[in-house]
Amino acid sequence: MTEPTHDESHGGALGTRLNWLRAAVLGANDGIVSTAGLVVGVAGATSDRSALLTAGLAGLLAGSMSMAAGEYVSVSTQRDSEKAALAVEKRELREQPEAELQELTELLEERGLSRDVAREAAEQLTERDALRAHARVELGIDPDALTNPWHAAWASFLAFTAGALLPLLAIVLPPSDWRVPVTVVSVVGALVLTGWSSARLGSADAGRAVVRNVVGGLLAMGVTYAVGSLLGAAGVG
Repeated sequence: MTEPTHDESHGGALGTRLNWLRAAVLGANDGIVSTAGLVVGVAGATSDRSALLTAGLAGLLAGSMSMAAGEYVSVSTQRDSEKAALAVEKRELREQPEAELQELTELLEERGLSRDVAREAAEQLTERDALRAHARVELGIDPDALTNPWHAAWASFLAFTAGALLPLLAIVLPPSDWRVPVTVVSVVGALVLTGWSSARLGSADAGRAVVRNVVGGLLAMGVTYAVGSLLGAAGVG
């Protein structure tokens, strides 16, 4: 007989993958909505294809660079905080080993272990790798999987760009009379997909997420198109 296998992912690795997937979906969603609002607004003011293409590309590049820079700064700050916390913990383990062992014991007790079992587990974990044990139990940090700001920046850049390409292509490829309808239909379809995906990744109600996503996107396009039409009527376009 062969022993049963169990390939299900557990712990931080699964959580990290889900966070990256969720960030990618939300980044693509931002690219869809912001670029769609921009190009539809310009389409309300002018039917010139070059103007639409220029505005769309400018919005795509500005948005993707902004997302990447923001994510880099945010994740860099988080990584610096994690490294600082690990440095403090390393110093405390060197200067106050018995106090740190007692602290780890109490933390394990709070998680449901009996006093004796918690003490034994704390001693074994400390003997194996004290810093890693305190990082995971006390700080909730995996020293082997610190956040990478460059990975986050590139992921945001690519996700936003992928999302922004859809409304950009939808507004410049069709004939003039079909540009706005094709863009609206394409964007609604994409927002249904991203809304459903984000809800599934977060184990939330997909219907509500899809409705919120679609309503938000339609509102953004409606407002910018109205403003663009008014500017076009005033001779600005």
